[in-house]
Amino acid sequence: MLLVFVVLAAALLFEFINGFHDSANAIATVVSTKVLAPRQAILLAVAGNLLGALSGTAVAATIGNGLVDARAISTLTVLAALLAAIAWGLFTWWLGLPSSSSHALIGGLCGAALAAVDLDWSVLRWDVVDPVTHHAQGLWPKVIVPMITSPLLGFVCALLLMYLILLLFHGITPRTSKVWFGRLQLVSASFMAFSHGSNDAQKTMGIIALCLFSATGAGLLAHLPPWLAFLQTPVFHIAPWVIVLCALMMALGTAFGGWRIIRTLGHRMVRLQPVNGFAAETSAAAVIHMASHYGIPVSTTHVISTAIMGVGTTKSLSAVKWGIVNRIIWAWVLTLPVTATLAFLLHFVLKRFV
Repeated sequence: MLLVFVVLAAALLFEFINGFHDSANAIATVVSTKVLAPRQAILLAVAGNLLGALSGTAVAATIGNGLVDARAISTLTVLAALLAAIAWGLFTWWLGLPSSSSHALIGGLCGAALAAVDLDWSVLRWDVVDPVTHHAQGLWPKVIVPMITSPLLGFVCALLLMYLILLLFHGITPRTSKVWFGRLQLVSASFMAFSHGSNDAQKTMGIIALCLFSATGAGLLAHLPPWLAFLQTPVFHIAPWVIVLCALMMALGTAFGGWRIIRTLGHRMVRLQPVNGFAAETSAAAVIHMASHYGIPVSTTHVISTAIMGVGTTKSLSAVKWGIVNRIIWAWVLTLPVTATLAFLLHFVLKRFV
């Protein structure tokens, strides 16, 4: 029973780290364009993330029940996955690299599951059809394909929107553009924060629900006192208290900010004006919101990063600092294999002590 509470604590710690690691996704552009002061931007991100996290559970259901066979899941598996994701998140935050907390968690879950079944690769659900909704589930349609297409969509949508804005407003003065799009960026930044919360916060919800479902099935929660009976989850579902708790932890993490990553996204990669920030945020938020609607756990980090690249490209190719981009892409590429390997090793180590 103690292990279950350790896993719950690790899940909430991951959500907190996700909040301060990925807060840059929502507010880097609005801070770098000086539309909002850092403290104001964080308050906006906190509110948006909180509302977004409370908006649905489709992504949570995918994480908790759509990627790995349930026979490989135990509280130990979930703990190894969370510890691997936390370690990678802290490491990339320290380097100031906007890596994906989503892919870190998914990679950790897959690696720990493989360790639990002695490398039986059939435990990974690559491409299956949900018998109830008849929608495609599994790593291929929900993770691998979106991992490639969502950043491309972010880049293309931001590029096209920026060109459209330049075409429609080519006659206005820089001062007028700064005033108008500074106001509009408040809307786009709010939309980005909401979309971030609607996708990222749900991943931890799914992990917690998965842990409680597994622990209930294993009989680990059979002798709880009456006031903790709500933890028993005989059927996989996302309980309201899980939604609220994860939303609050992400909001709390966001309130602490992630200034290393904000500097990378908002200052070091491309120099942004309010019109650029508006185009990048609007495009990225639209892509993420669509993914959340279909229960696809995309990387909000990848999408906003490529959207910023897209608006930067409209200035000139040299406006984007491609050396920084190269470091970011390497962090993206390494996230899944590194966290999977780390969780695999952690599972063996933890198994000796549990």
